Amino acid sequence: MFGSSNPGDEELRFLARLSQVTRRRTFIQWSGVTIAAVAAGCSADEPLQPSGRAPLGPGGTGSSTDPVNLGTGDVLVLNFAYALEQLEAAFYSQVISTPYSGISDEEMQILDDVRKHELIHRDFFKEALDSLNAAIPALEVDFTSVDFTSRQSVLETARTFEDLGVSAYNGAGKYLENLDYLLVAGKIVSVEARHAAAIRDLLNPKSGDFAGDDVVDAQGLDVVNTPADVFAAADPFIVTEIDTGNLPTT
Repeated sequence: MFGSSNPGDEELRFLARLSQVTRRRTFIQWSGVTIAAVAAGCSADEPLQPSGRAPLGPGGTGSSTDPVNLGTGDVLVLNFAYALEQLEAAFYSQVISTPYSGISDEEMQILDDVRKHELIHRDFFKEALDSLNAAIPALEVDFTSVDFTSRQSVLETARTFEDLGVSAYNGAGKYLENLDYLLVAGKIVSVEARHAAAIRDLLNPKSGDFAGDDVVDAQGLDVVNTPADVFAAADPFIVTEIDTGNLPTT
């Protein structure tokens, strides 16, 4: 997954796989962080996760009897983002592994592009945290509340995850002290917002839902959620016990 002998070639191969576009795919697929992450050696290809409970990415099973400690400072924020990216990557991997009934070619392409982005985001945080010897282990997830055979169930869950992800980055960014991390987080949240808009368009085509009142406030800004509120919303899907005591609540 890491340590490609020629990361530049991998970047070109990944971009080539995204070169045949449709209207929605053009909207979501181009991002500086995607290119940067692939160039760093992260991969958009991996075996898909099985259904139900599954480990979320590399680095262990998350089955320790002690709650997972997210750390403090910048490490806390990075692990917070890493946990959310693990959740999203596992969800979209399941969606592509078991497509819902009647899925169109365009929908499959869009959701697979989103999957690839989430895998890259996840692996990016894993590599950054490993360099600090601070990455949390792979988490365990439970998607039994999602009907993966139903288009509505899958897309509504995707909308929930994407909206939550955007609000999470918006709420956590201010706690990052390292400006390099903040720059990358800003790039990633822009991609997550593209995902959110694309999913909303799939649910209600040619509508104004991409910037609905539920995600854009009266000042024309994205909704912001605190890290503690984000984890509370994601908790039903995460089996691994996580110590959230240090997460900011304001």
